[in-house]
Amino acid sequence: MSENIDFNTAFCDFLDRSPTPFHAVLEMKNRLKAANFRELAESDSWFNIEPGRYYVTRNDSSIIAFKLPAESLATAGIRMVGAHTDSPCLKVKPNPEKMAAGLVQLGVEVYGGALLNPWFDRDLSLAGRVNYLDSHDTIQSALINFTKPIAVVPSLAIHLDREANKNRTVNKQLHLPPVLMIENEDNDFDFRLMLQSQLIEQNSTLDIVSVLDYEISLYDVQKASLTGLNEDFISSARLDNLLSCFAGLTAIIESDSNHASLLVCNDHEEVGSVSASGAQGSFLESVLRRLTASNDDYHRMMQKSMMISADNAHAIHPNYLDKHDAEHGPKLNGGLVIKTNVNQRYATNSETSAIFRNLCRQLDVPVQDFVVRSDMGCGSTIGPITSSNLGVKTLDIGVPTYAMHSIREMAGSKDSYRLNKVIKQFYNQ
Repeated sequence: MSENIDFNTAFCDFLDRSPTPFHAVLEMKNRLKAANFRELAESDSWFNIEPGRYYVTRNDSSIIAFKLPAESLATAGIRMVGAHTDSPCLKVKPNPEKMAAGLVQLGVEVYGGALLNPWFDRDLSLAGRVNYLDSHDTIQSALINFTKPIAVVPSLAIHLDREANKNRTVNKQLHLPPVLMIENEDNDFDFRLMLQSQLIEQNSTLDIVSVLDYEISLYDVQKASLTGLNEDFISSARLDNLLSCFAGLTAIIESDSNHASLLVCNDHEEVGSVSASGAQGSFLESVLRRLTASNDDYHRMMQKSMMISADNAHAIHPNYLDKHDAEHGPKLNGGLVIKTNVNQRYATNSETSAIFRNLCRQLDVPVQDFVVRSDMGCGSTIGPITSSNLGVKTLDIGVPTYAMHSIREMAGSKDSYRLNKVIKQFYNQ
């Protein structure tokens, strides 16, 4: 029980420190460094890389950590776990300054399939990456986090929309710009100057001439917490899919080094994974090919390897029971979920499912199954993408979750630790 509490306490801290994929990767880097993982750069030579612990990043928003033993990868294969660092949110547009009704607002764009209504009336802050020019005419970058509540997307009062509880819809262009402050007399608000000022406040040693561009997201400042009368649940933003990232991270750090193991956390899963740092990009394949001596060794390794794609699963909702197949409705704290879809929206097959069930049996971890209703569409994950790109046997699993893609999601506090345990067992075998 104490291990479960310790894990969830550390996980909540990780969530609070990771408002964007950039911050999540930074947190992961810091924890890997503390565990004696050595940083590699894609631009460096990896020729004759020695056994050890390593990590590499791309775009500061995707990361791969791996352990190389002395044994040949071609004969032993590599145990891989995949997750993603991004979550649906509101992102600030390039020319965001908006003035209306005496207020300063920000133009925003919806990233991913966000559940929009929960974004209203929340205390929001801003975080992300800023690219700037220094006094040597060199482009630099830095992460930014305002941390305090500085923006709100206010709802329209019920008095002005009597049908709001029946059929109110959200127009992404008109209804989502957050309120930042009262407009000043000079009407001279400049978002980039605001970013520059905040960066200098965070780090007075930064040499910033001007902010060139940015990738900034809004996020809810409410902290992650254990909730429920008996603390049965975890409530937080970005459980999808930082829960899997953290479970995989702690597992690869704590696992033994006798077997080759790898964790990949990609960006841009929520928008289709089509990017240099997404699962459809070259990042994972490039790393794997550089770890083998020849093309023949690479293909031999793939046939000896396996990938667990870890991404949250839809728990059966007590108020919407009809949205599930009754025989495939996972429960919070009911165990880890194997996700199956005959149309290959998930990569699970009977072989990989059997391997995972056996791993859970060894640890006395309960297993549940999710299959989407036959009359509903099915989402997807990085699992089918990775499986088809690499030719590696793969399955899709996850922790049961409520309110997926909301600004605040909910999962079972027992299941989060169970995922960590099973991944560690996978790495150790």
